[in-house]
Amino acid sequence: MSLFRKAFIALFCILGATPTLAQMLPVPPVLAAKSWLLLETASGQILSAEKPDERLDPASLTKLMTAYLSFSALRQKTLTLNQTLPVSEKAWRTGGSKMFVRVGHQVPVDDLIKGVIVQSGNDACVVLAEGIAGSEENFAQMMNREAQRLGMKNSSFRNATGLPDPQHYTTARDLSILASALIRDFPEEYRRYYSLKEYTYSNIKQPNRNRLLWLDPTVDGLKTGHTEAAGYCLISSSLRGQRRLLSVVLGASSDAARTSESLKLLNWGFLSYDALSLYTKGQTISSLRVWKGSQNQVKAGFESDFIIALPKGLADKISVQMVSQQPLMAPVQAGQTIGTLKVSVDGQPYGDYPVVALETVPVAGLVGRAFDTVKLWFN
Repeated sequence: MSLFRKAFIALFCILGATPTLAQMLPVPPVLAAKSWLLLETASGQILSAEKPDERLDPASLTKLMTAYLSFSALRQKTLTLNQTLPVSEKAWRTGGSKMFVRVGHQVPVDDLIKGVIVQSGNDACVVLAEGIAGSEENFAQMMNREAQRLGMKNSSFRNATGLPDPQHYTTARDLSILASALIRDFPEEYRRYYSLKEYTYSNIKQPNRNRLLWLDPTVDGLKTGHTEAAGYCLISSSLRGQRRLLSVVLGASSDAARTSESLKLLNWGFLSYDALSLYTKGQTISSLRVWKGSQNQVKAGFESDFIIALPKGLADKISVQMVSQQPLMAPVQAGQTIGTLKVSVDGQPYGDYPVVALETVPVAGLVGRAFDTVKLWFN
C-alpha cells in the first residue's frame, strides 16, 4: 500500500470519527402534547421544539396579550392602577372562567389585572379591553397590531379572552415571543402579578391554575389555558441562578399532563445546557466604521447581558466572530442592529446573534459627507 493511500485512509478515519455539532447536542425529550418549545430567554435560543409553527387554538394563553396591552396602557398613563373601570353587561355575561365582577360596578384596574392573570377571568378581560380601546373588537385590532410589531407572524386575535373563534389562533413560537417580551418589557409587573398563587375578589378565593408555582420554587409564571379544541396548555418560566428558561406546551391531555410535561422540558434544559456569559450589558464588542457621520466610529455590543446556552462540556470549544454591516451609513441610532455575532462550537456554526449600536451617531456636516463620499468611491 502506498504512503499516499495510507495517509488518505488515516485522514478519512480521523474525519469520520469527528462528531458533528448535531451529534454533540443533547437529545430532547418527547412530550405528550401537540406542540412545544423551550426558549433560553437571554439569547433567544430555541433549545427544543416540536411543530413550533403549527397554528393552534391558544385558549386563555391569549390573556398574555391582554396583560401586555394593559401594562402598556399603564406605562403610557392612559390607565392607572387605582383607576376604576365600569363592568358592562357584555363583560358580565361573558362565559367561561370568571373573576365574578358585577354588572354596573366599578372595579380598580389593579384588581382586574389580578383577575386576568391569577383567576383567568374572561369577564375581567372584557372590562379591561373596553376600558383601553372602547370595545373588545377595537381591542382585538390592537392585539393584532402589537402581535405584528413583536414579530408574531402566525397569530390572529379575535377577542381578549381566548374563547373559541375559527380566526383566533397562534403558535408555540409566537407565544414564546410574546411571553419573553412581557418578561423583558415589563419586569416589575411580571414579578408583581405572575407568581401570585391565589387571589380573592368579592369574597371568592381562586387559586392560580399554574400548578408549577407550588411544585417548583424557581417557576414564577406564566399562564394556563384550556378549551376542548386547544386541550390543556401551559406557558411556564423558571429562573435558576442567572438563567431563565421559557417553556410552551400546547395540547396536552390533562391539567396534570401539561404540568408534568412542562416541568420535564424545563428540567431537561437546565440539566443538559450550561449558561455561558459572553458579554455584559453595554460592553463594547467592537468599534465599527461609520460613513458620513459626525464621528467615524460607533461602539457595538448588546443592550442586555448576552448569555448563551451551550451543551454541557462544550464551553471551551466556543469561538466568536463579529461581522459588521458595511458600508454603515449615518445616521446610526442607539439600539439599531449594525452587525452580527457569529458563534461557532468546535469550528461548526452554532448561531448568529444581532449586535446593536451602543450610541447614536448623527449625520456629519456637508464637508464631512462630501469627504466620505469621495473615499467611498475609491473603496
